[in-house]
Amino acid sequence: SYTELASSNPAVLAFLREAPPTEEEGDDLVLCVHNFSRFAQPTELDLRAFNGRHPVELIGQVRFPAIGELPYLLTLAGHGFYWFRLSRVAPRARREL
Repeated sequence: SYTELASSNPAVLAFLREAPPTEEEGDDLVLCVHNFSRFAQPTELDLRAFNGRHPVELIGQVRFPAIGELPYLLTLAGHGFYWFRLSRVAPRARREL
């Protein structure tokens, strides 16, 4: 499925992609956030429906802070993007050596 999310910044597009849940893996929910400006842009997203989940960045497997009741603040580089899996279980943060 595709669900567009309201962004506090018109230069930032945010949406959710969800695969049907399976018994083995549960739900597969991915948050995509894209900056269409050539300049760095902040945005706030209302993610309260996912309270307690941890966004885990898909490329580097970096765990971001848990989603809470307040709007979720992100800053994106010019033409930058994030793809996050919204994880129910808090995975361990990947450490760079």
